[in-house]
Order: sequence, then C-alpha cells, then structure tokens
Amino acid sequence: MEKYTVRRLITASLAAVTTLSLLAACGGGDDEASGNKDSSAATIQVGSLYEPQNLDNTAGGGQGVTEALNGNVYEGLFKLTDDGKVEPLLAKDQKVSDDGLTYTFTLQPNVKFQSGKALTSADVKASIEKVTAENSKSARKSNLEVIKSIATPDDSTVVVTLKTRSISFVYNLSYIWVINSAATDLATTADGTGPYKLGEWKRGSTLTLTKFDGYWGTPAKNAGIVFHYFTDATALNNALLTNAVDIVTSEQSPDALAQFKSNSNYKVNNGQGTTKLLLAFNDKVAPFNDVKVRQAITQSIDKKKLLSSIWGEYGTVIGSMVPPSDPWYEDLTSVNAYNPDAAKAVLNGVKFTLDTPSYDPHPTVATFIKSELAKVGVTVTINTISADEWYTKVYQKHDFTATLQEHVNDRDVVWYGNPDFYWGYDNKQVTADIDQAEQATTTDEQTALLKKANEQIAADAASDWLYLYPQIVVASSKLSGYPLNGLNAQFFAYGITKS
Repeated sequence: MEKYTVRRLITASLAAVTTLSLLAACGGGDDEASGNKDSSAATIQVGSLYEPQNLDNTAGGGQGVTEALNGNVYEGLFKLTDDGKVEPLLAKDQKVSDDGLTYTFTLQPNVKFQSGKALTSADVKASIEKVTAENSKSARKSNLEVIKSIATPDDSTVVVTLKTRSISFVYNLSYIWVINSAATDLATTADGTGPYKLGEWKRGSTLTLTKFDGYWGTPAKNAGIVFHYFTDATALNNALLTNAVDIVTSEQSPDALAQFKSNSNYKVNNGQGTTKLLLAFNDKVAPFNDVKVRQAITQSIDKKKLLSSIWGEYGTVIGSMVPPSDPWYEDLTSVNAYNPDAAKAVLNGVKFTLDTPSYDPHPTVATFIKSELAKVGVTVTINTISADEWYTKVYQKHDFTATLQEHVNDRDVVWYGNPDFYWGYDNKQVTADIDQAEQATTTDEQTALLKKANEQIAADAASDWLYLYPQIVVASSKLSGYPLNGLNAQFFAYGITKS
C-alpha cells in the first residue's frame, strides 16, 4: 500500500530496451569522503516516525516497512533509485518480445537469501503471485492483473506473459520484493537477498539490521542500521541533538529546523519528495457527485496559507496528483484556483463529514479546512479515526464522504483511471486515456496521454490536492552517502558512512 499505503508508470529508458545488462548492484552511496578507513565498522542510528505495522508489505505493513526493508533486506528484479530511475537488480538481463507481451528475465547468478537458500526462478514467481493474491494489500496488485502467466523453464529464468502491452510493467516490478518462497510468518520475520539481514525488532522501540556477509553484490559500507522509532517529532529531534540518532529520515517539525541549520554539527537537506496531501472526495456520493461542488470546495481553501502554517518555507503547492518529478508534470495550480467569493454562491448551506486520520498533520489540517469552508457557508463535521479504521472504513468499504490522506507514490495519477478506487472518480475519457497510455509503445505517447488525463482530472476537481510534502533529511555532519529524496518512502541505508 501507499502510505496507507495507497502509500509511487514508467521510465523512458526501459520502454524500448530489449536487453539490459546489470548496473551497480547497490549504488546510491557516496564514496567515503572523510577518508575514514574504519567507517565500515560503524553502526548507523536512524531516527524515524514510521514504525512498521508488520514486516509484510503485502499485508498492510505501511510506510515504515518500506522505509526499513526495501532495498536493505529485500530486493526486486529491478529497483527504483533515489532519483527516480529504474535499474536492473536481481534481473541480470531482460528480453521483450516484439509484441511487448512476453518478458524473459535471467537472474543474477550465485544469489542467496540471508537464510542461505539459493535464489531461483520459483522464488520470483511466488513473490509476484503473493502480490497478486486475493488477500494481498499491495498497491501494485491491480497493476499486475495484466499478467497472464508466469513460467520458470529453469532455475535462472522467469518468463512472464501479459494479457496486454504494459509500458509500466518493469517499473511496477521495482515494487515487488523477491522473498524466499519457503519462508513463513513474514509479518514478524524476513528473508531477502539484500545487503542486510533482519536483527531484532523491539516493537515500539527499535528495529535492527545487520550486515549480510553473504551478500551477492556490493557490500554495505557500514556494519548495520538501527531504526529508532518515535511517536512525536520533538522527541525525535531531541534524539538527534543528543546524538542518540545520527540521521532523521523525514523531518516533520519545521519549527525545529533552525537549531540544526545554525549548528555546524548537522546538515539540513531539502530533497525532492512525492508525498501529496489530499482532501479526497467520495465522488460517488452527495454532495461530491456534483463536479461544481468539488470545484467550489477546491476554490475555497487557501493552500498557500495552509502550507505555510504547517511547513513554513518548505513544501510546494500543487494543482494535481502529479509532482514535478513525474515525466508528465504540468503546473496546474491555476485550475480551480483560490476564489472563495465565486465558491460561496455554489456552496452556501453544504454540509459534510470529514474522516480525519488521528496522526499529524491531519487533525491540524482538518481544523484549517473546517475554518476555511465555514467562510463560504459550508458546515464540516470532523470525525477522527485511526489508521486502521481509515483503511477499513475508507479504503476498503468506501464508507465516507470526504477524507484526508497522503499518497506517497510517484506516478500514481493512474489511480484516477480506476472508477473502483476508493474516491470513486469515474470519467470514461480519462479511463480510456490512462488505459491507452499504459499500452503505449513510446514514452512520448504515454506522456502526452497522461498529461491530457491529468488536465481533465484537475478540471473536474476529482480531489483537492492540498500540497506536496517537503522531503527534509537532517543528519549529523559526520554522515555521508544517505538518500535524500525517499521516493515511495524507501531509505537505502547501504551507502551511508560515518567519519
């Protein structure tokens, strides 16, 4: 799942390629600029607000399981780099048939799971089928319904046949963790092929990763990682100030940044994130089945004021689901722009309930929205619910009128082409354009179609995209080689060194 996890369709360089050679297995980390020859013995202390709900990313593990395990403990046939490129990983090479329907992957040789079992094509097949299983909660489940069959002619070869052409197929595979097909209880244990193996998980406190000496690729540059979990940003910042942690993966307290910016012992990094905060309407129920109401609600909320009140000088106001890092980005902030006077004539007397997750910043944002909409005659009742309640009530049962939620994934505007998605947006032309984009033969064709679809989605105010979160990583100045952008909540730790 994205962060919930509805909690990030394709990289141009992979669309027309028929054979790919292996790039660097880990990459991502800077060389040890400090010259400290003993940095590989360091254990990196990482501070996070996102503890996993469980360790299975197909069972609602949440943002935390992706942050800790993706690329570190588990790997895929391909990986999405920190700058948004798709590179081969466990796939040594790939061949695609002329009609684009058959993908043949050859696996890297001599790859072993942390348990010692050799990687085979059967593990890859089982891993994909786990994502597409009926009980899977993976956000990639619907994307992989395009698969017709998976064959394993030998231990090192996987042949996937598709029902229709899918230009984003390889991109979607970068989300699929290859697991040991014989493993059990993946909610509390892990057995991947990555550069770390799972150590101890102390719920509510820490999760430890230790360097995997049998790793097939470039070894991790440190001895291991300890994720320290906090329930509030102040405690997390204090841990960084007292050297209890070396780095904060995603700063959520902008007011606290001054103490780090003015201190040479720390470095504040403003990366490029993809997390969008949405006021999501249920477009199938009143009053939001009326496009004029959705447009007027969108016009009634001062997003610049909201963003400034939450993030100060950080973050970005956006006018659609597409962040600037996506290939089909356009600045659509002028569509249904702030105009409360025009909105008031449409909205006066409208009432609705806003289902609001209980964790920050949702309660604060909900209060802001309630105040803004009161100015145009709208009565908002705030109903605060837990993350688990949100998943069941909103995402599964679609039992809501409006809700707040962040969507962390890149290239996820395509969800608006699915009328069965939780927000219920149903525009036949948009669905057709998104479907056609998925079957495009060139990335130029795909980009043009998704721009067209995105423009219509914005015009229809299918949701109200409040702002794009900043991606602020604060670290000790002794650290280098850490990721900055955190696409899809991933945090590659293997390149981090400490002087």
